Amino acid sequence: MQKTFLTAVIAALSLFSTICADELGGRGASFPGPVYKEWTSAYYTQTQNQINYTPTGSGDGVKAISKRMVDFAGSDEPLKAKKLKKQKLLMFPAVVGSVVLAYNIDGIKDGELKLSRAALSGIFNGSITYWDDKEITAHNAGLTLPHEPITVAVRADKSGTTFNFTYFLNKLDANIKVSKQPQWKAAKVVAGKSNSGVSANIQQIKNSIGYVEYSFKQELGLNAAQIQNKEGQFVNPTLASFQDAAKYATWTPQNDFYAVIADPAGATSYPIVAATFILLPSEKTEKDKQVVAFFDWAYTHGDEAATKLGYVPLPESTKAQIRQYWEAKKIK
Repeated sequence: MQKTFLTAVIAALSLFSTICADELGGRGASFPGPVYKEWTSAYYTQTQNQINYTPTGSGDGVKAISKRMVDFAGSDEPLKAKKLKKQKLLMFPAVVGSVVLAYNIDGIKDGELKLSRAALSGIFNGSITYWDDKEITAHNAGLTLPHEPITVAVRADKSGTTFNFTYFLNKLDANIKVSKQPQWKAAKVVAGKSNSGVSANIQQIKNSIGYVEYSFKQELGLNAAQIQNKEGQFVNPTLASFQDAAKYATWTPQNDFYAVIADPAGATSYPIVAATFILLPSEKTEKDKQVVAFFDWAYTHGDEAATKLGYVPLPESTKAQIRQYWEAKKIK
């Protein structure tokens, strides 16, 4: 009787170990949080393999994977070869998304507000402080913009979304430094943690504007501005304009797919698009294989979910390069 009981216990523990082996933990970028949520849910339904991803911000993700606190991390800021080598990390892109400027102004509907490059840089460098500033009204004939101070909603945490947004702003104003956590010079600033925190502040504060990932705008019904691109055209944030911009991304396995898509060419390109990346510890081959199996599944089955949420799936040619990269690193 006792022997049978012990055998049953051992069998149960063995089964538990097998189940746990299929559970993976990741954290980091909130930018891709919505699509990772969809992918991990569908992956579990199909495979019974559990992926837990917590959108804590890119800075936290890089820190966590560097300290080997998680199996993988997400970062919207790609890491350069020198840092990858120092931290013994591998990197590849997962999907392309966009940063939109969401606003809360009475009487101004979604897509009605146009922000020139000068207006956008002025709002975030502090030289434009009221909504009826001439640089804003010049491109918004027909809109009644209030003589009210602009509240700028930004990220409180170290953020890859902020990195990509400031990378774009730096193209407009060299005095705005590229950073995951800059010191903003706008007159009225309110900070929130993650994309959801910034979105909440925009929803709650009249006459505010802030930068968030497009899927948060979609999910919460936020109003977002047309942004003037490199060609001088005002472009609404749409899947088509993101796809046009993403065409200008360049990827090479030789530098672990390092690329920043900012202010791309093209009259129909939305100007603030960015890839989000996955970081893996190079020495944990077996765990890496499990992570890679998930993303391989996502590349094959996840494009429709990504598109519905407003992300741009990677081109098939890029996916093929990534799979070759995995094979070269012996994690596939």
